[in-house]
Amino acid sequence: MQLTIRATGENVQVISYLLAKNPNNLYERNHKGHSIRMFYSQFTDTALEMTVFVVPDPLALMNQSSNAYDITHYINDREFAVSSIFISLIRSALGTALNGQPKDDYMEWVKQPFDFEFNFGPVVSDLSDEQIRGLFESLGYVVGIEYGETDYAFKMKTKSTARFLTLIGNVTLQKGLQQLFLLIPVMDNYKHYFIDESEVEKIKRYGEGWLDDHPEREFIIRKALRFKEVYSLMEEPADNHHLVKEVTTEKVRLNELRYEKIVEVVSGLPMKKSIVDFGSGEGKLAVRLGFVKGVQEILAVEPSETASLKAMKQFENVINKEGFVEPTPMWGSLFYYDERLKDRDIIILCEVIEHIDEERLPKVMDLLLDDYRPNVLIITTPNQEYNAVYEMQDAKRHSDHRFEWTRDEFEQWCAGRNQSGKYKLTFEGIGEMHEAFGYPTQMCTFVRKEEVE
Repeated sequence: MQLTIRATGENVQVISYLLAKNPNNLYERNHKGHSIRMFYSQFTDTALEMTVFVVPDPLALMNQSSNAYDITHYINDREFAVSSIFISLIRSALGTALNGQPKDDYMEWVKQPFDFEFNFGPVVSDLSDEQIRGLFESLGYVVGIEYGETDYAFKMKTKSTARFLTLIGNVTLQKGLQQLFLLIPVMDNYKHYFIDESEVEKIKRYGEGWLDDHPEREFIIRKALRFKEVYSLMEEPADNHHLVKEVTTEKVRLNELRYEKIVEVVSGLPMKKSIVDFGSGEGKLAVRLGFVKGVQEILAVEPSETASLKAMKQFENVINKEGFVEPTPMWGSLFYYDERLKDRDIIILCEVIEHIDEERLPKVMDLLLDDYRPNVLIITTPNQEYNAVYEMQDAKRHSDHRFEWTRDEFEQWCAGRNQSGKYKLTFEGIGEMHEAFGYPTQMCTFVRKEEVE
C-alpha cells in the first residue's frame, strides 16, 4: 500500500523541508515489524515526486495485543489496503507536514498552496465511485479512479474491487494530508483502534477550515466516529467526558443482549451437556455459558490464536468461581471437519456467518447439520433492515461483513438449509425492536425433531 505525492511549479523543492525528509536519503523505518519506506523519485526546480509505502507484517498485527488490530473470524485483506492501519503506520513519517511544524525558516511555506497530485491505493471500500468522487470533488480535487488488475479478476472476467485513486488540486501540503488522513478511514469504514474523545479532537483538528463546509459533513463524521450517538461530541465542549461513553454504548449493549439471549435459550434446553461455541473470539460468550446449570463441557473453537490467548486469560479469571465449567480452547475452522465436534448437544454461531463469503455457506451448513449433527444449532446475524435505524443504509455494520440479510432473506436461507426437514426452526429477534425494521439482530434456532418429540 502506497501514497505518492507529486507537485509541480515554482519553489516545489521547499516541500522537502515541509516533509522534513532529505531527497538524497532513503527514509526507512521498522515499526513493530512493519516496514515503512519513503523516497523521492523526482526532485527538480519545478517538479517533485515522493512515495511512502508500507509492507505490513500480518503476524505482527495479530501479536500487538496492546494495540490490537481487530482480527475477525476469517482471513481479512484489510492490512494490505490503504486504511486506518496504513494511516497509523505513516503518521510518524509524515508528522512534520501533517502538523505544519517544519523548521522556523520554512514556517511561512506551510500556508502556501501548490499544484499537487496525490495517488494512493489499493482502496477497498463499500462506497461507490460516485460517492468517493463526492468526498473529494467537494474539496476542489479532480478525481481519477482506476481498478486494479488481478489474476482472479481476469479469470472471473470481472473488475477487481481494489481501486487506486488520483487527486489533483491546488492545496497546501498540510491540508491535503489532513484531508487524506481523515477521509481514507471514512472510505474504508473501519478503524482498528478504540474511538474515544481524542479521536473527536483529531477530527476537529484535521477538519479545520474545510469539514464544516463540506456537503457530506454528517456522513463523514458518522463514518469517522462509527456511531451516530457521538455527533454531539463534535459540538460540545471537551469536558463533557460522559458523552464519550456513548461511542460504543449501543454496540456493547447489543453484544450483551445477544449473549443473554443465547444463554437464556441454552438454559431452557433439555440437552446441554456439551456445547461448541464456533468463532468464540475472546471467550465472552463461553464464560457466560460456563455458569449454565447442566453444562458439563464447552469447546471454544476459534481460528485466531491471539483471540484464543485472550480467551484463556478470561477463563483463568473465573476458574475458581463456584459452579463454573471452564471452556476448552480449540483451534478450528468451519471449513475443516473435526471429529471431536461431532454429535454435540449444541453448536453456536454468534455473529459468524456474515464474515463468510456467501457462496461458501452451503458447505458450512452441510458440515454442521449433516456431519456434526448437533441436537441444537443456534445462529445469530445482523438484520440488514435495521441499519436504517443506525442511518447506515448504504453500508454494512462491520467492514469484514461479506453480506447482511433482511429478515426474509435469513428465514428463506435457513429454511433452504433444512430441506431434509430434520430440524424445527424458530426465529427470534435480539435488541430493541423497531416497528418497521424489526430487531437489530436476528436469531434462528435449529432443534433436531427427535429432541422436540
